[in-house]
Amino acid sequence: MTQAPSSGGLSLAFSHFGIYVQDLDAMARFYTGALRFTQTDKGDLGHVQLVFLSRDPNEHHQIVLATGRPADLPFNLINQISFRVPDIATLRRFHTRLNDSGATDMQPVTHGNAISLYCRDPEGNRLELFVDTPWYCAQPLRVPIDFADSDDVILAKAEAIATRTPDFMSRADWQAKVAAKMRADQDV
Repeated sequence: MTQAPSSGGLSLAFSHFGIYVQDLDAMARFYTGALRFTQTDKGDLGHVQLVFLSRDPNEHHQIVLATGRPADLPFNLINQISFRVPDIATLRRFHTRLNDSGATDMQPVTHGNAISLYCRDPEGNRLELFVDTPWYCAQPLRVPIDFADSDDVILAKAEAIATRTPDFMSRADWQAKVAAKMRADQDV
């Protein structure tokens, strides 16, 4: 995980999140099977059953699945859970694995600044797997892509979309700009 800029001893880094689930075993099978998380622990805390999952040996858990999700929620409270992958080839492999694992609502898209695959886990939580592109463009921006296209075609489409936006710049330039803003925000 990426650490936030440090200022005045207030370092903050994201570590993990928890999801209330209805079917603990099915959700654990999905995350270990489709996304290759490893179950690091499992147990009860009072009446709540927990499964701890991680893909990083330095993190005991990155996801905690906890029983207790009500069946009658009017909508899913999780907007999305996003995972970065290193390249389009890995994104394609996860696309196949997710399809084979029963993920639903598969949507490959580009945002110009990323190539993404959206889908739903067995309880309807939206997942995003994505690879960054070398460009920045303002968000939100979402255009469907086809994984039948070559990597070069997909990247060319993402670049064409990004360069059409008025605030297009390289990812490196955007990162420098945001880093300066974050430093200023920390000094407040």
